[in-house]
Amino acid sequence: MGAKRLSLIFKTFAAGFDNTMSMKNEKIKEDEILEGETHELSIINVDKGQSPLRVDKFIMNRVEHTTRNKVQIAIRAGTVLVNEKTVKPNHKVKPFDTIKILIERQSGEVHKIIPEDIPLNIVFEDEYLMVIHKPSGMVVHPGFGNKTGTLVHAIAFHIQRDDIPVLPGNEIDRPGLVHRLDKDTSGLMVIAKTEYAMSHLAKQFFDHDIERTYNAVVWGNFEEQEGTVEAYIGRHPRRRTIMAVHPDDSEGAKHAITHYKVLEDMYYVSLIECKLETGRTHQIRVHMNHIGHQVFSDSKYDGSRVVKGTVYSKYKQFVENCFKLCPRQALHAKSLGFIHPHTEEKMYFESELPDDMILALDKWRSYFINKSEK
Repeated sequence: MGAKRLSLIFKTFAAGFDNTMSMKNEKIKEDEILEGETHELSIINVDKGQSPLRVDKFIMNRVEHTTRNKVQIAIRAGTVLVNEKTVKPNHKVKPFDTIKILIERQSGEVHKIIPEDIPLNIVFEDEYLMVIHKPSGMVVHPGFGNKTGTLVHAIAFHIQRDDIPVLPGNEIDRPGLVHRLDKDTSGLMVIAKTEYAMSHLAKQFFDHDIERTYNAVVWGNFEEQEGTVEAYIGRHPRRRTIMAVHPDDSEGAKHAITHYKVLEDMYYVSLIECKLETGRTHQIRVHMNHIGHQVFSDSKYDGSRVVKGTVYSKYKQFVENCFKLCPRQALHAKSLGFIHPHTEEKMYFESELPDDMILALDKWRSYFINKSEK
């Protein structure tokens, strides 16, 4: 029987695959894939009749759209495991070995990237990687209805190279991407400029070694100043373009954990900090909606209506004016920390809240203070 390959979402790369082999005949659907992460795990079960062969050659023969050099880089970066252990490129594959390879997942339609002179807000850059501040409204990579004007078009113009790195299985329309942000979410992203950096950073993401915090303006005030939302997230049963909380892992729902802390309480809205243990699609937006604290101005998750306060003409007009100041979900990727793949230095970056969120917050502060003084 030929080698079987599957793609699945996983919590850690080096361990924790007790249920992996029971899932070997399942295919993860696109709508179950983690948002924010660009890579997937491929698993190859070696045939019983396989003769000894270098692992880099074996993978190159089995994985599409790759080269021996790319495979060797992935092996050195620790994103290839043979029987749950890292190996060297000259390691000989044997019958019944299980090989796990972290590769970029494929999305279907591929668009050729033509560099576009789009300004980038670069926070840090060296020859190996760059950290950028993505503005709200910018799509990260091409997709349906967004074939030009994306972040990767801007990256291609800035780097001015035809060899922006990819991992085995990567598509040409996602050069340098290790993770993503929603179109209307602003904040920090790291971009890989070498193949080794991409492999190394991808492994940090899947090992949950990347430090990321988000700031969000949400409706209402909290009884507790800190808390955790732990609830399964899957596709909404009727509205397939959004996600919803599910009672368990049926229907493809995935376990998700969000930790939050209140930074500022303005009664009608609160400014919070969120840290994610998982990276599910729209996780913060779904979890906050689930506990009745919708992200402010989030049209997909009921945040673009009056949630807190009495609906009368004057107050409603005030809220609508705030929506105009911040006409998108008030969610911002505030901080980003990781180990530099080449220097092994601890890197940490923070970004200021964007103007639209600041303007909306200032209006809410003034409104809250005025109400409190009366």
